[in-house]
Amino acid sequence: MDRIISPRNLVSFAKGAQRLRRRSTIGGWMAGLAITVLVVIWVTPTVGLFVSSFRTDFDIQSSGWWTTLIDPFDRTQWTIDNYRRVLEAEALGRAFVNTMAVTLPSVVLTLLIAAYAGYAFSWIDFRYRDIYFGIFVAMLVVPLQVAFIPLLRSWTGLGMSRSLLSIWLTHTGFGMPIATLIIRNYIAGLPAELIEAARMERASHFQVFRKVVLPLSMPAIAAFSVFQFLWVWNDFLVALVFLGGNPDRQVLTMALQKLISSRGTDWHLLSAGAFVTMVVPLLVFITLQKHFVRGLTAGAVKG
Repeated sequence: MDRIISPRNLVSFAKGAQRLRRRSTIGGWMAGLAITVLVVIWVTPTVGLFVSSFRTDFDIQSSGWWTTLIDPFDRTQWTIDNYRRVLEAEALGRAFVNTMAVTLPSVVLTLLIAAYAGYAFSWIDFRYRDIYFGIFVAMLVVPLQVAFIPLLRSWTGLGMSRSLLSIWLTHTGFGMPIATLIIRNYIAGLPAELIEAARMERASHFQVFRKVVLPLSMPAIAAFSVFQFLWVWNDFLVALVFLGGNPDRQVLTMALQKLISSRGTDWHLLSAGAFVTMVVPLLVFITLQKHFVRGLTAGAVKG
C-alpha cells in the first residue's frame, strides 16, 4: 500500500525546505561579503599607488592618498609630471620598450616549442619517449642560478653575449620544462578519435598539430602564456646577468631598481615608476582572464 502523506507531514516538509533556503541565502550572503572584503584588501594598495602617482611631492608628504577622494574633481591636486619625468628623464620609456622586446619573443618561442614538444610526447611514438619526457621534466628541480655561468660563457664564445637573442633563448630554456609539462598533459587528454580520424585522412603530424591539436589546446596555451609573460616581464636577475648594466639595454625592473637607489625618498616618482612597471601585466591578466580560468579548469572533469 502506498504511503499516505498527511497534511502535518506536508507542513513539516515545507518548513524544512524553508529553513534550507534560509540557510542557503545566509551562506551566500556571507560568502559574498567575504569575497568583497578580500577584493577590497587586495585592490586598495593598487588604488593607493595609482592615486599617488598623480600627486605632487608636497601633497604626498603632507596628506594621505585617500584625502583626494573627498574632492576628486579638484584639478589642482593632480599632475602628470611624475609620468613625464620617469618616462623621459629617468629613462623608463626606453626601458619599457626594451622589456617588450625581451618579453614578447621569449613568450612566443617558449609556447611554440613547448606546444610542438607536448604533441610529440603525447601522440608520436618513438623510442624511449617516456624516458626523455621524464628527463625533460626533471629539469624543473635544477635551480636556474646554477646555469648562469655556463650559459654566459657559451653565449660569449658564440659572440652572442649581451644580445637580445641570448636572453630570448635563456628565458625559453628556463621556461620549457614547466611549459611542456602543462601543455603535454592537456594535449594527452584530447580525444584520440580526433587524432586517429586525421591520420586516416593521411594528414601529417604537422597538419594534425596545426589544424586539430593547436586550436583545441588554446585554453592551456593561453593560461600558461600569462604565467610566462609575468615571469619574464618581472624578471630582474636574468636580465641583469645576460644584458649587463648597459643603460641602452636595461629593462623596467633594472630601471626601477636604479630609480629607487637614486630617488629613494621621492615617492611621487617611485609610485609613477612602479605603476608603469605593473600596468601591462595587469592589462594582460584582465584581457586573458577568461582563457586563464578555462585553462586552469580544463581537464578537471572528464566525460
